[in-house]
Amino acid sequence: MLTRVRFAVRALRHRNLRLFFSGQGISLVGTWMQQVAMSWLVYRLTGSSLLLGVIAFWSQFPALLLAPVAGALADRWSRYRMVVMAQSLAMLQAVILATLVLTRVVEVWHLVTLALFLGVVSGLDVPARQSLLVRLVAGPEDLPNAIALNSSMFNAARLVGPAIAGILIGLVGEGPVFLLNALSYAAVLTALAAVDVTEERGAPSGGSVLRTVREGFRYAFGFPPIRSILLLLALVSLLGIPYVVLLPVFARDVLAGDARTLGFLTSAAGLGALVGALALASRSSVRGLGRVIALSTGIFGAGLAAFSLSRNLWLSGALLVVVGFGVMTATASMNTVLQTLVDEEMRGRVMSLYTMAFIGMSPIGSLLGGALAVRLGAPATVLLGGSACVLLAAWFARQLPSLREMVRPIYERLGIIPEVATGLQTASELRPKA
Repeated sequence: MLTRVRFAVRALRHRNLRLFFSGQGISLVGTWMQQVAMSWLVYRLTGSSLLLGVIAFWSQFPALLLAPVAGALADRWSRYRMVVMAQSLAMLQAVILATLVLTRVVEVWHLVTLALFLGVVSGLDVPARQSLLVRLVAGPEDLPNAIALNSSMFNAARLVGPAIAGILIGLVGEGPVFLLNALSYAAVLTALAAVDVTEERGAPSGGSVLRTVREGFRYAFGFPPIRSILLLLALVSLLGIPYVVLLPVFARDVLAGDARTLGFLTSAAGLGALVGALALASRSSVRGLGRVIALSTGIFGAGLAAFSLSRNLWLSGALLVVVGFGVMTATASMNTVLQTLVDEEMRGRVMSLYTMAFIGMSPIGSLLGGALAVRLGAPATVLLGGSACVLLAAWFARQLPSLREMVRPIYERLGIIPEVATGLQTASELRPKA
């Protein structure tokens, strides 16, 4: 048992990764606390599911526009400095938000503006942080495990943060929750200051940033397995993942609860996601991740559809565990495959496309989901999204045989890994060079 645990956390033998995870873990608890408090504050002030979608839209939509440029810059600039700058700006946003709420002057337009500011910061941060990860493990062999552990940390925070937020909102209101999030950024900035990253800049790239962006698009979309994964991720993010925005509606109106109910629902999804991430971390190889992506996407969609029909709190929580497991297993597997596929000099740009598909499409779905919920109700909206994800899983499963055929000859010829015949593994030689 101890051996299996050590194997599941093997990437933590790298000092830089341990430092980063320790600081980022504390900061992520604060981030999830703020997200729950923000949703509850908006719904308490307005009672509008549409405004929940608007806030979510502006907090994530800038990533769709900025991620390609941020990815290109991450391949030209210091990824480490980009992450430090982004985390510092996110701390500033949290301080301003806490001040406005604690002084009781906050208005809805403040929340929209601050959501937009955080969206811009996230658009710059995520591609740089994802592409920096390989430098924190000092080599590619532990990268899949580091990605799975990063997802585990994210979802452990998702489990703890909302539960704490739900209790604190009921006791002291939203303001102190925002203040705690602002303070939590000190942990990640301290950890980043202690990290020793050398030669972490991407390979130099000539020409303009726009040309660099175009090279990244040609590189990624010229290879069908990458293209299919990005398309699947984008559609799941558009149609399924925005269920999160409607959780305050389920908590208050469908399940007749309060902020603690919202915290419980969010934590239940986090528990399932944590289980999924830990299961990926315990895998001995990347074999068969194509099947995992298809199956877990289907589980996510079916869980969503069932959750939309539940009117019992404990059943809803149990179903959200399934939902969280499915979506995390699917998205983390996609991340692992893409990180395995990419050449180092293109890592920032490919991860920017991942950011566009994962984070950038969600706000469009959130806005759409909020608008549909006004007309159809939150349960019907989530039911439609879950059903769409089941159909997407079936579509991707049908693509797997042809995708395997594209990669098998290359890996058999190069003799890189034997499991390529059953997984969506990669060789950079398969794609057209930018």
